[in-house]
Amino acid sequence: MTQDIISEKNLVYKPSSLLTNTTFNFCPGCGHGTVVRLVMEVVEEMGIQSETIGLSPVGCSVLLYDFYKIDIIQAAHGRAPAVATGLKRMLPDKFVFTYQGDGDLAAIGTGETIHACNRGENFTIIYINNGIYGMTGGQMAPTTLPGMKTSTTPHGRDVATAGHPLSMTNIVAALDGSYFVTRQSVHTPAAVRKTKRALRTAFESQKLNKGTSFVEVVCSCHSGWKMTPLQANRWMEEHMFPYYPPGDLKVDGRQLKIGNDLSVVA
Repeated sequence: MTQDIISEKNLVYKPSSLLTNTTFNFCPGCGHGTVVRLVMEVVEEMGIQSETIGLSPVGCSVLLYDFYKIDIIQAAHGRAPAVATGLKRMLPDKFVFTYQGDGDLAAIGTGETIHACNRGENFTIIYINNGIYGMTGGQMAPTTLPGMKTSTTPHGRDVATAGHPLSMTNIVAALDGSYFVTRQSVHTPAAVRKTKRALRTAFESQKLNKGTSFVEVVCSCHSGWKMTPLQANRWMEEHMFPYYPPGDLKVDGRQLKIGNDLSVVA
């Protein structure tokens, strides 16, 4: 018994009890694993595990049901906000969230996302933005930066033919139906703490029934970017953050100003 007490006092970290023992399918060093863990830490700390339902579509989050000890619904590619809308309207007292990547949310799911947020559907959207289609081969996504090389833009994205990067978070913040909108990252311990606070705020906002909560997490994809995890984090800071700067864009339904230096990638 004494040894157990000492061990508990010396404990620095332990995984959430709401995570299964299944090994994550994410590439080592990817931000997905951190965000997936944080979501369950928040749910467990709030004591809402029996009242929480998650939705995952196609993409790196497709196996979310293998990792969580809560109810998870699988949605078609891009359609998680539409499914979440029906779910939350039928079960308004439940905490509902979607977990989506940029290839899903900002491409095939653009319409579902925009209209759900514009209607102010009372659920949480967790949005992972790494600038490419991470699971299917590293193709160009709507979020790919100008000049950024991908498997389908080997010479870099040309805005003259492919258009400009799409900042879904900025768009969502401008909609009357959104209540809490933020952009964060998980590449440093300090950033992880900020993201966890943002996720907690997003879930707690559902109690107020005042609109959609939207949490973007800018992540690296070192496998798709063809870099080491350390190189990818540095590249993200130097190139992704000028386009997608971390910070709150909308709090308590009030839109905030945030800098956005649209620098071209070298």
